[in-house]
Amino acid sequence: MIKVENLCKSFDGVEILKNISTCFDEGKTNLIIGSSGSGKTVFLKCMLGLYKPDSGIITFDGLTYSEADYESQMTLRTKIGMVFQGSALFDSMSVAGNVMFPLNMFSKMNKAEMKARVDQVLERVNLQDAQHKLPSQISGGMQKRVAIARSIVLNPKYLFCDEPNSGLDPKTSIMIDNLIQEITREYNITTVINSHDMNSVMEIGEKIILLKGGKKAWEGTNKEIFKTDNKAVTDFVYSSNLMKKVREVYRREN
Repeated sequence: MIKVENLCKSFDGVEILKNISTCFDEGKTNLIIGSSGSGKTVFLKCMLGLYKPDSGIITFDGLTYSEADYESQMTLRTKIGMVFQGSALFDSMSVAGNVMFPLNMFSKMNKAEMKARVDQVLERVNLQDAQHKLPSQISGGMQKRVAIARSIVLNPKYLFCDEPNSGLDPKTSIMIDNLIQEITREYNITTVINSHDMNSVMEIGEKIILLKGGKKAWEGTNKEIFKTDNKAVTDFVYSSNLMKKVREVYRREN
């Protein structure tokens, strides 16, 4: 579990995050949603340790990152997997080389052990036949799967995904969502996803945090989001006629 208490962050005197408190549960897909400028990217970067909060506490299964010594912080970082918005693969490395990179950096495995682990995670994301290809030789959806394989190769306890469906077609987006949810449950990971994709909210939103103007405006599940009359939710989710119709159908059937 990741617990956030009274988190605040400002830049040049402008308050971006305003006293946010919440928790992200183990073994669940936890989504942070909100419009551009709502603070969700800053929130994610604070949890990753890329930004230092002005005040507030972030704990990872009881370990307070800001109060931990350097060695404990480094150990925690090896337990965190990250899927970047643009996949962030190394163009000059093969698929297998990209996935092996964290093992070379942080593990004490020998070459045979690393290869076996890479083979295992590539098979899990159904890319065992693509391991010798370069990123430029595979599709965008396959690149995302490589990024997911790389993010789990060290058996992380925590997985962060920044807009994992960015640039993908709807069918591939759903496949990536389902893969992330399956891996979260299989490995019992605490997964936090930054997203503006309502398909993701509906498909895998087991816990949803909606930010508006740097504040937590609402939290709940993908089932509860269709029932609430919270104005921040209705303004964000039902801005299109299509989503309004989806809500009407959901309410009639439930």
